[in-house]
Amino acid sequence: MSYNDRFIQACRKQDVDTVPVWYMRQAGRYDPEYRKIKEKYTLLEICRQPELAAEVTMMPVRKLGVDAAILYSDIMNPVASLGVEFDIVKNIGPVIYTPVRTAADVERLRPIDVDKDLSHIIETIRILDKALEVPLISFAGAPFTIASYLIEGKPSKSYIRTKQMMYSEPKVWYALMDKLGDMVITYLRAHIAAGAKAVQLFDSWIGALAPADFQLYVLPTITRIFQELSDLDVPKIYFPGVSSGELLPYLRGLAADVIGLDWRVPVSEGRRRVGDRFAVQGNLDPYVLTAPMSVIERQAQAILDEGMQQPGYIFNLGHGLFPEASLDKLKELTAFIHNYSHAVLSKQAEKSGV
Repeated sequence: MSYNDRFIQACRKQDVDTVPVWYMRQAGRYDPEYRKIKEKYTLLEICRQPELAAEVTMMPVRKLGVDAAILYSDIMNPVASLGVEFDIVKNIGPVIYTPVRTAADVERLRPIDVDKDLSHIIETIRILDKALEVPLISFAGAPFTIASYLIEGKPSKSYIRTKQMMYSEPKVWYALMDKLGDMVITYLRAHIAAGAKAVQLFDSWIGALAPADFQLYVLPTITRIFQELSDLDVPKIYFPGVSSGELLPYLRGLAADVIGLDWRVPVSEGRRRVGDRFAVQGNLDPYVLTAPMSVIERQAQAILDEGMQQPGYIFNLGHGLFPEASLDKLKELTAFIHNYSHAVLSKQAEKSGV
């Protein structure tokens, strides 16, 4: 089987024969085989076993026929190298044993050491680079999203302590942003050196900020991250998470290649807000997957019709897969995306004489 690089082509806004598709959290609990593995190992234990983490990464590629693999990992993994103790607790998420809330707490965060502390993740990427026939996407959590866990101590709906630090202790906040920005840059550079073919920066909760606060307190660090990765010739994706539509116009200056959209903003409107320079990725509401296939295909077709209006479109969900999603429906959806988009793009090519 030849190497499938249509995902990379779409990231670069090149013409493709078929719209590429992958799903956030595509290696996860919707798969019964994965659930059996999780009966034996925690998420973090799987991550520490490169052969097993690589196998879990490849499972959805084989089962679903997606056009890219995303590294099986967690956005909290690099935080351990800073000296932060945490666990991923079932039905809660990341729990920080000693939250970061003062200038002294931030000062204690040490620089990331990928070789010493995260060699298992690098080894997983190397295994996948040799085994995969589709591109591997690696990823990092963006500074605001990571900071929200470090400061709150666990997932939050209000981000009250996080915003309190931003507004009341801006020097402490910017010091934390600088350290987390450095962490992301070093971490992703190591991933690319090991064989990652694209990287995605997840900013899952940045939509909690007003646009002015995003501009002032977060955007400078996001801008620096992509600028300091710009010498590396792999596609770079920024996903500003859920409820982030009002922030999209402020991303126009990023040295990124792809902007991920959640389901609240139509693809055409997302393109208008970020500008034509970027490819876009998204944006089916994950919970549409609870519907009958006829409904899923109808909604996917509407999104594809918008996405295919110009080059540079990758089909994805507007956020991650959930445990109750159906493996069979995902297989059918992936096949539908490929078949429908191939037919439409072939007709477009015929009309243009390509």
